[in-house]
Amino acid sequence: MAAVASASSVSSAPWWRRALPHVLAVLFFVLLACVYFSPIVFDGKTLAQHDITQFQGGAHEAQEYAKAMGKEALWTNSMFSGMPTYLISLHFPGDWSGYLQKIMTLGLPAVVANLFLALLCGYILLVALGVRPLVAVAGAVALGFSSYNLAILAAGHNTKSIALAYAPLVLGGVLVAYRRDKWLGAALFAVGLTLNVRANHLQITYYLMLLVVIFGIIELVAAARAGRLPEFLKRTALLGLGAALAVGVSFGRLYTTLEYSKYSNRGRTELKSPAPGQASATNPDDESTGVDRDYAFQYSYGVGETITLLIPNFYGGASAMPLGTDSNLAKAGLPHEYLTGMPTYWGQQSYTAGPVYMGAVVCFLFILGLFVVEKRTRYWLLAGTILSILLAWGKNFETFNYLIFDILPGYNKFRAVSMALVIAQLAMPILGALALSRVLRPHPKPQPLVPADAQQHPALAKAAGAAKVPMSGEAAALLPKVLYAGAITAGLCVLAYLASFSFDFAAPIDNELTKQGFTPELLGALRADRADLLRGDVWRGLLFIGAALAVLYFYLKGRLEAVPAAAIMVLLVLVDLWGVDKRYLGTDKFQRETIAEAFQPSPADQMILQDPGLSYRVLNMQNPFNEAQTSYFHKSIGGYHGAKLRRYQDLIERQISNNNQQVLNMLNTRYLITGDPKQPVQRNPGALGNAWFVSEVKTVNSPDEEMTALNTLNPATEAVVDASKFPQQKAATYDITGATIKLTGYSPDELKYSYQSPRNGMVVFSEIYYADGWQAFLDGKPVPHLRADYVLRAMPVPAGSHTIEFRFEPNSYSVGNGVSLASSIALLLVLVGAGVYASRRKQTADAPVAAAPLA
Repeated sequence: MAAVASASSVSSAPWWRRALPHVLAVLFFVLLACVYFSPIVFDGKTLAQHDITQFQGGAHEAQEYAKAMGKEALWTNSMFSGMPTYLISLHFPGDWSGYLQKIMTLGLPAVVANLFLALLCGYILLVALGVRPLVAVAGAVALGFSSYNLAILAAGHNTKSIALAYAPLVLGGVLVAYRRDKWLGAALFAVGLTLNVRANHLQITYYLMLLVVIFGIIELVAAARAGRLPEFLKRTALLGLGAALAVGVSFGRLYTTLEYSKYSNRGRTELKSPAPGQASATNPDDESTGVDRDYAFQYSYGVGETITLLIPNFYGGASAMPLGTDSNLAKAGLPHEYLTGMPTYWGQQSYTAGPVYMGAVVCFLFILGLFVVEKRTRYWLLAGTILSILLAWGKNFETFNYLIFDILPGYNKFRAVSMALVIAQLAMPILGALALSRVLRPHPKPQPLVPADAQQHPALAKAAGAAKVPMSGEAAALLPKVLYAGAITAGLCVLAYLASFSFDFAAPIDNELTKQGFTPELLGALRADRADLLRGDVWRGLLFIGAALAVLYFYLKGRLEAVPAAAIMVLLVLVDLWGVDKRYLGTDKFQRETIAEAFQPSPADQMILQDPGLSYRVLNMQNPFNEAQTSYFHKSIGGYHGAKLRRYQDLIERQISNNNQQVLNMLNTRYLITGDPKQPVQRNPGALGNAWFVSEVKTVNSPDEEMTALNTLNPATEAVVDASKFPQQKAATYDITGATIKLTGYSPDELKYSYQSPRNGMVVFSEIYYADGWQAFLDGKPVPHLRADYVLRAMPVPAGSHTIEFRFEPNSYSVGNGVSLASSIALLLVLVGAGVYASRRKQTADAPVAAAPLA
């Protein structure tokens, strides 16, 4: 009765009183995000994000065109000699979800908004599950401040960060739909998935959907056992409609990405012969369209590294970590200026920006959740966590992961399988928050026994008043489980500490250090520092576990009230994670230099920019295929992007990397940036220009033969065509005497040429061939064109004086944008409908389906 009365009093309270805890929580999240990123908010600095800087370089041409022309550039020539802007910088006007994101981020600056979103969405998830606000804050902090969230922001993986931030909304919608209100749950799911997909990091969405599928399987089994299959199917159908709506809003982005994936290096090469340095050729019977297995598993989490979920510095932290003046290396005599970035990491990965750390307190609560949270929820989150760890091991657990890579639909499109730990990053804090909610919910408190004649005997009354109040039966049942969880988590720390004395702390990089002059004494000191980092974090973890255990112990013993207990747990989770996060995203990562200031033209850039030509290309000979500084100013042969065209990647690996000058000539490489201060720029006299007539067309019968032909091809006079792809083109010779062609108009996705030729001929263009979008016109009439020289466009042309136009007009963009617009309108109607429904729904309108509460 007391619980009913309490619920009644809460529901009858004024709306502002009910809203106040949530408003305070949101303000708290704003404060946390602003304080963490105070150099941005208060000092006007920016976060030095490598990938964002490179993005700005690659996107500059398209962005400037959009500003000047008021329409999107669907193609850019600023990277890799030309590629679609689908995965670089492209706006879809039909997608209205951006307005929703602006509302949710409250106008906060980028990066600050990312952290705020992660906190806010985590809080919404937990409140939707019935968790009280203060406990929901603790869970939101655990979700938002997981170390991976901050490490990826330091690297510039903003889209990945946003996709992760919205993941709790998706899970919240699923849980509410199945366990509480199907209509509100489906609406929340549609909104969350819309925003998650909009972030355009499909690998995160894929992992999120794996967690949803696991939940669905467990719910299906429970529904079948309880005879509730029809109701389960209804709710599943509603979620299916929500998913369709979410995909529809981002359909333009997804459709163009899907189309591009067929041609990108996320698919397999058509070549069967091995590239230089490869051990073997592609299996000719392999019809997979995914990435190469070795490429996908390049970043695999070590089996032993899984302990970093609990002990962050178990393997030394990041690849480069600062060491203090009291470190063993400093005492061994290493100059202090070298201590700012030492290779403390000794795990198996070739590089890491930092470990995935869930938090000692979160790990303790996760273990506790395995004891106290209702079975269906606990099994779901435990299964997700285990799957996450197994997938992240990648090549370190070949038997399982190679099978999954081959049979799981779409999984072979992704790389860096260590990212699968984001599933655990979601599951562990959620289960931990539910466990905390279970322990801190009100328990009936028995009164001390007072003898009936206590009033007549003051001494008895005094003794009774001083008597210890016994624990309730529920609290007494929970206390051993809390102690078990604490013992297990602390025991793992102790075992890690004891095991550390058997480690040698040697790393693969140590051999390189020895070659660079590291003495045996310095190497021994470095390894001693690695040991100290591990053992220091063990003691740190034990401290936080002990503190969290003490809070729950004293609460269950009745010596601490629920509100202060929850507040202390919020503080413990925050301090624990904040301290580790600052190791990988600290004040040293901020700078006063803005993106615009980062792109100041070098003397070489200034010299090249004096050329008034409409279009030509530049090769920066200093790491050309991993930088986009050149792309900011010029049309670059190189660039920086994880999904370049597959055929262009083949060209890089087999021709450009082998210094085939003729291939550079056919790509119209007019300038080379040398990096030599004495001669920063070299002009290439052999560059063939924007287009030219060839006197001979050779045909081959496979992509391998076409690539091999480039070894000796003279592209100024010859072109090679793969007849297996373009059977209409036959070998031919032409008299090109008196034939000329010139580029007369340039924009990123529209090129105009004029030519004169006494005879029919074949023109080759120094432009990348892309079948799905580029349309050719002769004197305004559509004409076909073909691919030549493995990557370039070519066109047979009639004699006379004519104009040629190429326009990039992909149907996928126009169709996709239309679907996005229709879906955006539908989503808006769903939001309005959900708001009306929520305001009118009675408490008993849709009874929960779950047989037991979540926690």
